[in-house]
Amino acid sequence: MTTLDIMLPYYGDVALMQTAVRSVIAQSDPDWRLTVVDDGTEPGVPEWFAALDDPRVRYQRNEQNLGVTGNFNKCLELAKCDYMVMMGTDDVMLPGYVAQIRRIAKEFPGVGIIQPGVEVIDSAGRVVNTIADQAKARIYLPRFTGTVLMGGEELAASLLRGCWFYFPSLCWRTEAIKKASFRADLDIIQDLAIVIDLIEAGATMALSDELAFQYRRHEASVSSVEAMAGKRFAEARRYFVGAAAQMDALGWPKAAKAARRYTASRLHAVTLLPSALKARSAPGVRNLARHAFLPAPKR
Repeated sequence: MTTLDIMLPYYGDVALMQTAVRSVIAQSDPDWRLTVVDDGTEPGVPEWFAALDDPRVRYQRNEQNLGVTGNFNKCLELAKCDYMVMMGTDDVMLPGYVAQIRRIAKEFPGVGIIQPGVEVIDSAGRVVNTIADQAKARIYLPRFTGTVLMGGEELAASLLRGCWFYFPSLCWRTEAIKKASFRADLDIIQDLAIVIDLIEAGATMALSDELAFQYRRHEASVSSVEAMAGKRFAEARRYFVGAAAQMDALGWPKAAKAARRYTASRLHAVTLLPSALKARSAPGVRNLARHAFLPAPKR
């Protein structure tokens, strides 16, 4: 494996972004290249990057705001190495991340996606274990030790039953993800959509239980805000209907059944209902209840 491209589509909190960048610079394996694509207008950011004076760190600011999907696709265009990471602007790489990714890529030549071991932190950087993350680990994540390779209908059905990966921690085979690209019609669930598209195209995923990444979960995240408003689940229902048809067309009945049931997504909506009720958000309650309890809509 050659140099790892680490792409950072940035918008938002400056301090958290700087923490993310420093975590990359602190990697034990120096064979990486970081590209930050700034979709905002925060003052002082270009100057901060210039002061880093590290030839492996590249920074550019978009002339106009591209939005989440637009900036993701721009990062895809800029990636040149065989493997790349689309890191979250508020997440943290532990020092051994790049070394672990390079080891797994060597062990499984041609692997399409690599999921290292992940722990969840809150806005203050404290390790937490939310209900959603407990469900991922105990119910939906496949049981394995060490490193395991998955693919095909087995992997698709597992993820459609309950999406257990952590998108910003994933390493991708650049050529494969560029062909798939991110869907313009999705804002919140596009991570699952692109993984399912890659699995359909024949990509495999290597899973490791060796901790290498910290995923930050906090109420200020776009996904948390949209989930409370119910938008996440309206989009999810639409996606799962299409995914079921996609799996039927492949002749993958187990995966199609998992998409029609979207069990984990329904349970997630149930856990948010009390907060929506407390906030007296009528649209949120309506969308959450529809997603949690009504049958899947027809395509």
